[in-house]
Amino acid sequence: MGHRLSKIYTRTGDRGETGLGDGSRIGKASLRVEAMGEVDEVNSFIGLLLTRDVPERLRTALCAIQHDLFDLGGELSIPGARVIEEAQVQGLEAVLDGINAALPPLKEFILPGGNEAAALCHTARTVCRRAERRVVALAAAETVNPALVGYLNRLSDLLFVMARALAREHGGSEVCWDRGRKGP
Repeated sequence: MGHRLSKIYTRTGDRGETGLGDGSRIGKASLRVEAMGEVDEVNSFIGLLLTRDVPERLRTALCAIQHDLFDLGGELSIPGARVIEEAQVQGLEAVLDGINAALPPLKEFILPGGNEAAALCHTARTVCRRAERRVVALAAAETVNPALVGYLNRLSDLLFVMARALAREHGGSEVCWDRGRKGP
């Protein structure tokens, strides 16, 4: 890292612009800044999830993912940079396959919930989907490393199977959608 901030505020963003990692200035409402913010939000929700009772095998994966998301956000902050690689997407797939193999096959849609950790994991998943949509929108306007979209897509899938696993922790169960239910 080239330099560290000695002050948290700089006042340079008070007029609706922010600085990117390459030194350029960009509007805070731009697609790039939106994508960066959504990735940051996913990372924050994963951090919140990690304050709960999460088994070590999931905790280890989530901590590594937080570092990847920081790298992903950093890549977004430097147009043209390439940090995230297809191998990281494949790494998510390996973790996902390992967790999913221990779960029963899905027979119905799952409602977000089950317990607090599972619900937070579902929240992180939905925020990850939003981040993915923002990166896709950015990629429609500018050149973006395709591995970023793949990473976020696979991460949301992984967060779904993690939520399923977390719902089953400590003898709990998943909440299945009741398609015939009408009203309260």
